[in-house]
Amino acid sequence: MAGHSKWANIQHRKGRQDAVRSKLFSKLSKEITVAAKMGDPDPEKNPRLRLAVKSAKSQSMPNDNIDRAIKKAVGGEGDNYEEIRYEGYGPGGVAVIVEAMTDNRNRTASTVRSTFGKNGGSLGETGSVGFMFERKGQIVYPESVGDEDSLMTAVIESGAEDLENSGDCFVIWTADSDLNEVSAAPEAQYGEAMETALVWKPTTTTEVDLDGMRKLMKLLETLEDDDDIQRVTSNFEASDEVMAELE
Repeated sequence: MAGHSKWANIQHRKGRQDAVRSKLFSKLSKEITVAAKMGDPDPEKNPRLRLAVKSAKSQSMPNDNIDRAIKKAVGGEGDNYEEIRYEGYGPGGVAVIVEAMTDNRNRTASTVRSTFGKNGGSLGETGSVGFMFERKGQIVYPESVGDEDSLMTAVIESGAEDLENSGDCFVIWTADSDLNEVSAAPEAQYGEAMETALVWKPTTTTEVDLDGMRKLMKLLETLEDDDDIQRVTSNFEASDEVMAELE
């Protein structure tokens, strides 16, 4: 059962991304442009931009799209976005963190509050659920890349904190500040990861039954569909039987 507390968010997010590729690319482009505006437009000199580009490539975003997003920043194009984190509770008391990038704080706050309310949740104050998570670097590879021991050796030597096996993918955890450096080691040997990102890793989980999971998935998917929302994370835990029913 505990395994799904680690992987359900990843699996859910990957499935949604595959279904809304153009929306995903738009959000990745926004992150690249903002990162390039805030620092050097050269990824090698800008750690945040380097990570944004790496994340985009891990989702098979074309190089032309990446270059275009950087050029928008260099040319002073695009809106000025504000980064905001919202925290709240979903159905069943599940903790939810919503990371937004918006050019209209009032619009986004209103949408997020309404979405929580309409889907059995409640928006809280900043810090209301953040203490249940820790900021970590996450690198995801499919199990098909090869032997777990070899991958473990490669990433631990590069400074990773841990490697976990879900049965269909490997997740490498790093300190948030070490993500760029650690991700380079497996990349050299195994190629681009399925995902390379800074995430909120739950330190405690909340178990949810089938009815609660259905309601929670509706909340998470509605949030993720909003153009202002970059990432949604929750700390739900569900049994294999519940996840099978949802699939």
